[in-house]
Amino acid sequence: MPYVPARPHAPRSLVVNAVVHTNFHLTPEPDQSEWSDTSHDWTSTGVINPLSIQPGMVDVPWPRVSVVIPAKNEARNLPYVFALIPRTVHEVILVDGHSVDDTVAVARELWPDVRIVEQNRTGKGNALACGFAAATGDIIAMVDADGSADPGEIPAFVRALLKGADFAKGTRAGQGGGSDDLSRVRRAGNRALSALFNACYNTRYSDLCYGYNVFWRRHLPVLGLDSTTPRPDDGHPMLWGDGFEIETLIHIRVAKSGLKVTEVPSFERSRIHGLSNLNTFSDGMRVLRTILNERRRTRLSDVAAAVSEPACLVMQSAGLD
Repeated sequence: MPYVPARPHAPRSLVVNAVVHTNFHLTPEPDQSEWSDTSHDWTSTGVINPLSIQPGMVDVPWPRVSVVIPAKNEARNLPYVFALIPRTVHEVILVDGHSVDDTVAVARELWPDVRIVEQNRTGKGNALACGFAAATGDIIAMVDADGSADPGEIPAFVRALLKGADFAKGTRAGQGGGSDDLSRVRRAGNRALSALFNACYNTRYSDLCYGYNVFWRRHLPVLGLDSTTPRPDDGHPMLWGDGFEIETLIHIRVAKSGLKVTEVPSFERSRIHGLSNLNTFSDGMRVLRTILNERRRTRLSDVAAAVSEPACLVMQSAGLD
């Protein structure tokens, strides 16, 4: 039985030894009495209201949760991640990004029922799109494979959805949130990008660039992610949305659709093993381009709709429809 040491300074009130066996996952039971009371709800108008969460306020069946984990060469980190996944989740989907280590074999050893999905292009965005398409649960939880996000926080996100939210977004800001991995440069960039995003889309995000999100699967069409187009033959392996801009693209489409979003405090840990694939400056520029490009597309579509509406009225009045 492999032993996985508990991470130092774990942010959880309940400390357990993270022991993982092929038929046993020692994790806290996600009962409905352990919830964060620090989440905030904001509607499509961008107004934040305190969301008071009290035990027993919602008496509904526990929904089926699909945990989607994009992974590329994360064999050494998966034992830490899988040890903290609530054992009552509906399914765990590992999307393999053409790993050359034992990522897939380790995942199968740790969680025998894990579903392995091979992404059809490259990049985190494409991996998530493929995982979302394969999910069968009521709720989808996005969890990174590097150990930075705590899957044990999933119940708090689910509670936000059960309280009426369509989309629960993690935030490292405010009470209950935090990060061991956010440098001053990244923090400043995140604040600037969050401010620009809020100005463009009339939202009140406190932490745009954090990728821990949980949402109802029924809203997948709103996201408009491509999981079927094969890898292009023009030398460009990624399509729009295939890279680290994926979270920003998701948030833009959620905001434009008017879905109800709740922010849930979350604590980010540093990557355990290996080097991050994230590049502060190049990926920050991708996020910036995503915000501006999607804003421009929105304006163009609004203009097209405004131009076509009078034409439709003329055709109707002339009996040409």
